[in-house]
Amino acid sequence: MTTNELPLAVLLPATLLLILGGLLTLIGSLGLLRLAPFYARMHGASMGNTLGMGCVLIVSMLISSALAHRPIVHEILISAFLVMTSPMTAMLLMRASVLRSKAPVR
Repeated sequence: MTTNELPLAVLLPATLLLILGGLLTLIGSLGLLRLAPFYARMHGASMGNTLGMGCVLIVSMLISSALAHRPIVHEILISAFLVMTSPMTAMLLMRASVLRSKAPVR
């Protein structure tokens, strides 16, 4: 097997996961355009884009492992970092919006 040839058992799941990841990211991004309230926009983007990122990282692990003929798991560190930071960032943005929208107390 050369570097240009991958088995069908790797290509088929990789293709399906890339399509699914692209669709999830597109749906999350469309949520930014279509949803009016800030809180709904934040939820759609954080959930859709995090799931889309997970699909793309799984594809990267599959292809890298097939080409190297050994397990490649560097993407697990990337996904762990993004899964931990993305919800916290969304929560902090929403909390700042709540505090900003409150009327000042006199």
